[in-house]
Amino acid sequence: MIYFYFAVIILAIIFAALRGILGPTPYDRVLALDNLTIIITAGLVVLAYFYQRYIYVDVSLIYAILSYIGVLTLARYFEGGL
Repeated sequence: MIYFYFAVIILAIIFAALRGILGPTPYDRVLALDNLTIIITAGLVVLAYFYQRYIYVDVSLIYAILSYIGVLTLARYFEGGL
């Protein structure tokens, strides 16, 4: 069953990376970056469940907070507020 989860996560990473590469506007690229960070966070949670090592959940929470701050910073930059 874990292989199914990882297959779905890898497929989602591929689609998000394609959106980031082919995105015609910078906003599409920022959304793809945000989507990639959410997928990676979900992957870390699946790893924590699979390996029964809940330190990965803490790492995923920190990663989610930092990615949220990064996306907000990029959005403010594109808006012209920085």
